[in-house]
Amino acid sequence: MTRRLLAPLALGAASVLALAGCAGASPSAGSTASAGGKVTVVASTDVYGSIAEAVGGDFVDVTSIITSPTQDPHEYEASAQDQLTLKNAGLVIENGAGYDSFMEGLIQASGTAAPVLTAVEYNHDYPGAESHDDAHGSDASPAPSESADDHAHDEGDGHDHIEGFNEHVWYDPHTVEDLTAAIASKLGELAPDHVADFNANAEAFTQQIAGLEDSLDQIKAKDAGQKIFVTEPVPVYLTTAAGLDNATPNEFSESVEEGQDVPPATLLESLQLLDSGQIKVMIVNPQTGGAEVTKVQDGAKAKNIPVIEFTETLPEGQTYISWMQSNIKALSDALAA
Repeated sequence: MTRRLLAPLALGAASVLALAGCAGASPSAGSTASAGGKVTVVASTDVYGSIAEAVGGDFVDVTSIITSPTQDPHEYEASAQDQLTLKNAGLVIENGAGYDSFMEGLIQASGTAAPVLTAVEYNHDYPGAESHDDAHGSDASPAPSESADDHAHDEGDGHDHIEGFNEHVWYDPHTVEDLTAAIASKLGELAPDHVADFNANAEAFTQQIAGLEDSLDQIKAKDAGQKIFVTEPVPVYLTTAAGLDNATPNEFSESVEEGQDVPPATLLESLQLLDSGQIKVMIVNPQTGGAEVTKVQDGAKAKNIPVIEFTETLPEGQTYISWMQSNIKALSDALAA
């Protein structure tokens, strides 16, 4: 087993009692503002926290549950403090589709009345999602409903892992564009005096995303069709936008993602693929790993195939935009090596 057994919400009776004791001194559930009059936003990871900060600017107070680049969101066990943080949220942003499953338990346990934005619902491939118009030239179609009343978080609501769906949607620029618009809209409802500020910030952020897409188009113009190997599907939205061909055996990346051993035959197939000379770049996720990942990395290095790292959370000191710029540059440089 390499990693990744989905961790249930682990809040013991003592934690619940402690929260009950604190409740009287805390802001009411669903409170939209902090003491400074800002909208209190709680994000599952600092990726979404960074996006919320870019859109909200000076009028939001953002807390991200996961901020460490060494922490795997799939394995995160929520704390009593996390529950209290959710209780006092004005707006909640999660990834969904089983990626940050700890959020489902937190939202239920905290009793928050805050609206919840679920990023996967803004992705074209998400089952049941509305079709979006192309981001370059027309408005996106109406976003899914995200009100607290109809955002039921039970096992049947589609937030468990969905077979065949890549939940790492923050690597998809189009999804982030649509989510950005949804964040601006919801913040505008919560703080109507600052609608113009949120819309202006969202427009500026969207222009920066367009810059990322331009950089990906440049890679596509030069390297379309080049084969890459990804140890799990974290970066695939980005590499697809760059026109690259993910040649990784499905069972390899799926096994790593699910924390299972890669079957010996699949590992052999992967090593033979690296030996074939077809693979231009390997991309690994340093937040996950195992013996099989180490073997294919060693195999790539033996063939002088560039190996680069794409993480699931922000490296220290980075914003969402600077992080994606760095990822795209690393990919471009590796393809040129």
